[in-house]
Amino acid sequence: MARKDDLTGKGPLSGNSRSHALNANKRKWNLNLQKVTIINENGTPERIKVSAKTLRTLRKNEKIA
Repeated sequence: MARKDDLTGKGPLSGNSRSHALNANKRKWNLNLQKVTIINENGTPERIKVSAKTLRTLRKNEKIA
C-alpha cells in the first residue's frame, strides 16, 4: 500500500460521507504523510514516509533534528 506510515504501519481509514439527507457515499481519510530522513542503526541516512503525528513524536524524543 502506497499511503502507509513506514514506522507505525498506520494506513488510511475508510467510512461514509453523510449529507443532510443522510445519503451515504464512501470516502477515505488519508494520512498526512511526510518524507523524513532518519539515521538508522548502521549510521546511514534513510528516507522514509511517516505521518505528521509520528514526526512530532520523533522530534519530541530527539530521534531526528
